[in-house]
Amino acid sequence: MARLAAVIEPAAAASPQTLTATLRIVEAEGLGKGLTGHQAQLAFQAPDRLTLTTTIEGRELQFGRDGQQLWLFAPGKKFGVIGSPEVPRFRTRPDSVDRSVLPPFKLPLSTEQRLLLPLMLQLESLPAESVGDAACWVLRGRPQPQAIEALKLPQGEFTLWVRQTDSLPVRLRLEDPRGRRLVIEWPDLRLMNPWPAHAWRLQSAGAFKIETVARAHLERFLPAALSLLQVRIPTLGPATGERRVLAVEGAGRLEDHDGTKVLFLAGSPEAMGHQHGVLMRREVRDLVSKILYGVGVGSSFEKGRWFFGEIEEAQSRIAPFVDERYLREMDTLAVAAGLDREEVRLANFFPELFHCSGFAVFGRATVDGRLYHGRVLDYLRGVGLEPNAVVIVHQPDQGYAWANVSYGGFVGSVTAMNERRISIGEMGGRGEGNWDGKPMAQLVREVMEKAATLEEAVAIIRRGPRTCEYYYVIADGNSRQAVGIAATPDTFEVVRPGEAHPRLPHAIPDAVLLSAGDRYEALAGRVQQQHGRLGVEEARRLMDRPVAMNSNIHSVLFAPETLDFWVANADSQNVASHCRYTHYNLAQLLNRPLP
Repeated sequence: MARLAAVIEPAAAASPQTLTATLRIVEAEGLGKGLTGHQAQLAFQAPDRLTLTTTIEGRELQFGRDGQQLWLFAPGKKFGVIGSPEVPRFRTRPDSVDRSVLPPFKLPLSTEQRLLLPLMLQLESLPAESVGDAACWVLRGRPQPQAIEALKLPQGEFTLWVRQTDSLPVRLRLEDPRGRRLVIEWPDLRLMNPWPAHAWRLQSAGAFKIETVARAHLERFLPAALSLLQVRIPTLGPATGERRVLAVEGAGRLEDHDGTKVLFLAGSPEAMGHQHGVLMRREVRDLVSKILYGVGVGSSFEKGRWFFGEIEEAQSRIAPFVDERYLREMDTLAVAAGLDREEVRLANFFPELFHCSGFAVFGRATVDGRLYHGRVLDYLRGVGLEPNAVVIVHQPDQGYAWANVSYGGFVGSVTAMNERRISIGEMGGRGEGNWDGKPMAQLVREVMEKAATLEEAVAIIRRGPRTCEYYYVIADGNSRQAVGIAATPDTFEVVRPGEAHPRLPHAIPDAVLLSAGDRYEALAGRVQQQHGRLGVEEARRLMDRPVAMNSNIHSVLFAPETLDFWVANADSQNVASHCRYTHYNLAQLLNRPLP
């Protein structure tokens, strides 16, 4: 411990050394697919210099710290960013500059705690082994209860291989009571004379694009990105009908229905935003972190464009068309969840490209003539949204009540049904960058709160103004009718049941089908094969793979006539369409007394 401390926290009079190593994950049992064999090259020099080079999904990414400066670079895209404390976090808020000082690197335990540590561990010396070409002492230990409580150490067991020549660790194995196991080794660890100052900086050249951005965004990127590897969603067991209240705030409440969350919001935009932020504070903060700082910032190094620059450009062009009621709800939600209002606003402008499927079948296509509307959301599975899945029952002070299959912190909608028996789902297309219109998720919400008929719903989408290219399936349980809509900012086409479209060539009676490529062919084939025999179970099975993609995060079947709907959310093992569907009824959710 003293040897390690001398490298990471050298005495004031000591000259720091540069440490270099190649870290390799030897084993990652229960910690996510694809981690085993992953490598990273590390260089460190006390107190505040670091470089880390690794490969993520086949793309090399370099991270560095040079004193108070952070930087990230994607060589394959010739794109990098330098984080400055002088750049505002948000373009719309010049006062959002974060000039906080980055602390020097330190060991997680103080000097006093390190001295006490051997007394608080159950230690065992094992026979010596070699790691690479080096002979190592091997030590196995388990924290005692007092160490877990006092030093916040995790439960479990560790094994440490320490190189005999210089007393530095070169391999570590961690095992926890849940059966997860991580083995990391770095046998080529070396100490050398200090690197020159310029070696720690991001070196720009004429062919590279380097942007200066808010350092605070880079500070949050790595923790958010690492958190994406830790998401574990258990598979739901059989439904039992259990329902219980978890929390109440004003006229809002959060309930558990068979292991799923149902959030009830009621009142003015400010009231609903406050209820949402208080009752789902943890989920809202988690969603914002993962969307903006994990997926968002991470996408910059795939696209070669800074994410916050792109989304703030979209925000500036969308802003004139956003209903101020929605902005009031977002801003109150942000305050209640302890977030900056700009974070919640930007997180609500989800990247507007959804690769999805949808259908409506009724009349001669179904076994009983009933209308069934299926919706497959293929979007961002595996990036950590799944723990924040929630069915939100909105009861606004203006407009109809409606059910929103959503995620904590999202005030718009992509999958919904209202009390007037109108249901809707969408599919994104091309045209990214055509931002001069209402956000798609706001248009969907407008349909829910303002449309009582299929014609009114179509008129809202037609009126717009619209952004990008989107396709919609809208169903009306009152008339047992449904339509598909193909819309861009400048064009608007309605596809009626039994009609063909150049991109949807199969005309099937009493059916509207929306998908693309092989998924569309699979969906059309299933409907044709089971035409006239489709019931609830058969309609749900229409959404199974390959109609659902590997990114399928939720699948929903609506029966608008009766206000029944069934929701499946993805877990860690399965796409949503292959998980348990939970049954809800909007009329019962609106009228059933508190348990």
